[in-house]
Amino acid sequence: MDSRYPSIELLAERAKRRMPGFAYDYLAGGCFSEMNLARNTQDIREVQLQPYYLRAFEGADLSTTLFGKTYDAPFGVAPVGLQGLMWPRACEILAKAAVDHNLPFVLSTVSTASIETIAEITEGSFWFQLYHPREDELRDKLLNRAAEAGCKTLVILADTPAFGYRPKEIRNGLSIPPRMTLRNVFQMLTHPRWCLAQLAAGMPEFQTIKPYIPKGLSMKHLGLFMNKTFSGRLTEDKIKPIRDLWQGNLVVKGIVNPEDAEKAIALGVDGLIASNHGGRQLDAGQSTIKPLAELVKHFKGKTTLMLDSGIRSGSDVAACIATGAEFTFVGRAAMFGVCAMGKKGGDQALSILKRQFQQVMEQVGCERVADLPKHLITEV
Repeated sequence: MDSRYPSIELLAERAKRRMPGFAYDYLAGGCFSEMNLARNTQDIREVQLQPYYLRAFEGADLSTTLFGKTYDAPFGVAPVGLQGLMWPRACEILAKAAVDHNLPFVLSTVSTASIETIAEITEGSFWFQLYHPREDELRDKLLNRAAEAGCKTLVILADTPAFGYRPKEIRNGLSIPPRMTLRNVFQMLTHPRWCLAQLAAGMPEFQTIKPYIPKGLSMKHLGLFMNKTFSGRLTEDKIKPIRDLWQGNLVVKGIVNPEDAEKAIALGVDGLIASNHGGRQLDAGQSTIKPLAELVKHFKGKTTLMLDSGIRSGSDVAACIATGAEFTFVGRAAMFGVCAMGKKGGDQALSILKRQFQQVMEQVGCERVADLPKHLITEV
């Protein structure tokens, strides 16, 4: 681990200096006034843990079993769209880092690496997040490709029924349809390292769905195509055929209330991720850890309960596990590493989170991840 950047916050500071402003805003920004973006982390840090110093302690074991596979820590790399826009080949870098650290990597439908590329990097040990297509034919093609590539866990989104209203992205021309502005061009020219890396990597594209995009579309018409092709609102009628088609683990991401959780469980899903899309969709919504605590009360033991959004440290991971999450996912935290340090950044970010999480486990005297809820003092 590079001792110059021993925290996610320091990686974020360096990333901001190395990236054009529009790319950093896309990574770090939220919707509306970004209240929910801030609330995610703030509420996690309201959680307090109880240490026990005089008990016998044999050491902390970070390993966690999820859907029959044992990982080296209770967190993975969350799906992030347009990763290659923020830093060239960021998706591939993070997939490789996740494999090296024995952690799960989740590929987004709208990321900049294909299913097949990530399958090769991870030797088939990856998850796939599906943005639901309007047409069943495209849905089935994507599911078949993921299954053929060895993917065992499919994630479907519930938390993006509408395009988020993100003022920074609109100002920067990263709305749908996207546009390039003189302001963006100036930002690129003042970040030559980013520009050279992009030139070497080639223009970022939606590689997984590239075979289905008509050739020669302008940026405007590409945005219109995406609007026409994908439907964000998930319904019971959409989940049912996916459950029938998908033979692996099925996870619904974005569940934040017991009513939706009960419906999803009744449809046969294997897990739920409490998520608000990283504070990018509903500014007036709750942070993710608050609904997680409610879901734990009703559904612990009935399905696998996980969480993403707002995690910026290993201590945050510990707080979420103590609250009842069985596993967590980090999106921005991992991306800050890549944007700050390039090829070495994925390893740096995951190493930080592992080391911090281990320190918390040792400090409170917790030997097993599953025992962290016994150290919970303050609930959210």
